[in-house]
Amino acid sequence: MPDYKLISFALCPYVQRALIVLKEKNVSFERVDIDLANKPDWFLKLSPLGKVPVLQSGDNVLFESQVIAEYLDEVTDGSLHPSDPIEKAVHRAWIEFASQTLAAIWGFYVAGNEEEFLNARDAVVEKFKRVEEQVKGPFFGGDEFHLVDGVWGTVFRYIDVFETIYDFDFYNGSQKLRTWRDGVMARQSVIEAAPADYADRLKAFVKKRDSHLSQYVSEDIAA
Repeated sequence: MPDYKLISFALCPYVQRALIVLKEKNVSFERVDIDLANKPDWFLKLSPLGKVPVLQSGDNVLFESQVIAEYLDEVTDGSLHPSDPIEKAVHRAWIEFASQTLAAIWGFYVAGNEEEFLNARDAVVEKFKRVEEQVKGPFFGGDEFHLVDGVWGTVFRYIDVFETIYDFDFYNGSQKLRTWRDGVMARQSVIEAAPADYADRLKAFVKKRDSHLSQYVSEDIAA
């Protein structure tokens, strides 16, 4: 039996952080998906915040995605962080910026009217403009894949789906961002961190929210 049990939700980008580390490190684990709209009592007893992911290792319980990702990286061979302390700290800072970008994306897909929607789209574009300045290419820090790349992969996954709905031009015509995105999203661990039908699930989820973005989603998605 695997030592790790990851409690998750199929669409959660934060769960994907832990999954990317587990897959990069070839760590065996058991995955248990729950319904966040109907959280089981046993889960609420485990998670003080009531959020996924939660990692169980024996009698130990960890919550918060980046805590879990950092722990898994530390207790397994090798590291998905740079060895240089300042470079590692820079990567961790831009991981936090990725979290803020995910929050901006949330604002985009829940916006209730056109004005909020356009402002939220612009907020996401500004996040990408800021991170673009830091990317050395083809990955964030250069030639090597790091944890920061995996975390931004969870951001790119949203954008990939939204681009199938409409050309929102989140990358603002930046080939540098496109190249970074292409390298990250071709990584096997990033590919496997989400279900094969992720795009359809996300579009159905957006359609049901009845937000401004919902109007762009095809009627047959939620059928």
